[in-house]
Amino acid sequence: MVGTQSDGAGRGPGRPREERVTGAVLRAVVDMVHEQGIGAVTMDAVAARAGVSKPAIYRRWPTKQDLIIAAAETRIGILSVPDLGDFRAELRFVLTTRLEAYRLPGTDRLIAGLIGAAAETGAVRGQYAEYTERITSETRRILERGIERGDVSPDTDVRAAATLVAAPLLFRLIGEQEMPDARFVDTLVDLVARAVGPVG
Repeated sequence: MVGTQSDGAGRGPGRPREERVTGAVLRAVVDMVHEQGIGAVTMDAVAARAGVSKPAIYRRWPTKQDLIIAAAETRIGILSVPDLGDFRAELRFVLTTRLEAYRLPGTDRLIAGLIGAAAETGAVRGQYAEYTERITSETRRILERGIERGDVSPDTDVRAAATLVAAPLLFRLIGEQEMPDARFVDTLVDLVARAVGPVG
């Protein structure tokens, strides 16, 4: 699964139970969003669905927004892209991995709910912005690596280019209500690589 991060690495004997609780809660959130939408997610409902206490949830995620973002990050999280020696290959790795995550049941409703909440609530906007910074960090890294290698133009606006990479799959999925596919990824790889490639 994409971007799943370890929770509590280095803890003592209580770690396996901590991981079970964390996993059960985040799975409950994803399942509830998939079945009923983001509005169904409350701390009470998640606690009942996951079979844990509310204090156990609040210790890990102080707010509902923290909890939903953590659940989203189990689907759309931080990537680690190996140095493949070629920007196009690394870009394809990013887009293909994201595509696999977007095709999982419930991911569309989870991301759409997050974006909607961020648009309406100031506090959520800040948390969502931090989340998007994290999940686009590896795209920025492969762009910077491409600049160093010479297969990305040195005057590329890295932040703008990272947005250019991230946005099309999301808009196809949520805005156009169409599941993106491998052919769309191929098209994006070609368009983005040409847009940021060295001139001449």
